Amino acid sequence: MDIKERIDELFEELVEIRRDFHMHPELSENESRTCDKICEYLSNWDIEYQRGVAGFGVVAIIRGKRAGRTLAVRADIDALPVIEENELSYKSVNEGIMHACGHDVHTTINLGVAKLFKEMESELGGNVKILFQPAEETTGGAKRMIEEGCLSNPKVDYILSLHVAPYFDAGHIELKFGKFNAAANEFSIKIEGKSGHAAYPEGTVDAIVVTGHIITGLQTIVSRNTSPLDQVVVTLGKINGGVKNNIIAKEVIISGTLRTLNPKTRAYAKNRIQEISENTAKAYGAVASLVFEEGYPVLINDNQLTDLLLSVAQSELGMDKVHLKEFPSMGADDFSFFCEETKGVYYNLGCGNKEKEWTSSIHSSKFMVDEECIKTGVLLQIKTLMSLM
Repeated sequence: MDIKERIDELFEELVEIRRDFHMHPELSENESRTCDKICEYLSNWDIEYQRGVAGFGVVAIIRGKRAGRTLAVRADIDALPVIEENELSYKSVNEGIMHACGHDVHTTINLGVAKLFKEMESELGGNVKILFQPAEETTGGAKRMIEEGCLSNPKVDYILSLHVAPYFDAGHIELKFGKFNAAANEFSIKIEGKSGHAAYPEGTVDAIVVTGHIITGLQTIVSRNTSPLDQVVVTLGKINGGVKNNIIAKEVIISGTLRTLNPKTRAYAKNRIQEISENTAKAYGAVASLVFEEGYPVLINDNQLTDLLLSVAQSELGMDKVHLKEFPSMGADDFSFFCEETKGVYYNLGCGNKEKEWTSSIHSSKFMVDEECIKTGVLLQIKTLMSLM
């Protein structure tokens, strides 16, 4: 089979699939229709699968006729609570929900990989698992899929994943050896003071004032507590407090995220967030309590697998379209859980189009993709897996 030629033949079908997913986005833990459609395609193509893994996840498998390695590709399937501003014939019909992170493209690429490997089934030495993962944007569906056995029976030896990147045009990719994405921890801090009438502050402890000092203090973790050479991000993204403009607030809750690349730095920063919050509150007569959620670990690519992907990409796309990432991203992706269990590689797939000004960032209401990137994604996933076989 001429893989490129076959992808060209399937392209129109894959575009229709992607646009259907884009038109009907679903949030994490609610990917019911998405799961149904994935299973419908797999059934139509006579591909073996298991649905309901970690909620709405799907694990498909193509079993080769000869013994060999078991390889896997993973795509996340959930969308975001974003109001789409693009005027498209296939614009989201689900109010306030949008595939603003390109998971509709990822899902479509995985389906293309599944269909083509099914067509090559009799020639395969080994197995290919196609993982459709829910809840990447929130609760870490990857970890639950692993716990429910998606990498077992047969055991997966290597796994690939990709993510669309609008800052590169379609046809380009970006990869990196070693650390690719940061670890992420979500946290919330509750500050409890003493409420009272705004005209008589002397008998109160103003939780809003205390919160202001805590917010200022937390900024010093990056600027004064960690080395400029050690990448750390502390972001406070949400604050809630107070009940009325003439009542001094009793309680404020602030929520944020911590991003790090080093486990020791991660532990140190968590400790500093707690110390600064508790002790600043105490200094002003309030009480602060902290809740940390264990988020995604650092995403670390296997170097040998990355080297193989680099070779395949340079051969298939050309040297000028393959870019090496200099520094890790402080973004996070729960593909990191897969990389902790088996050898994996994760890379960025160019999806932008500078001529058409389709360069808006992921997670934005104007995010657009050049659907030509689907061809590149299917090609590289298949060629890399075939090289591993």
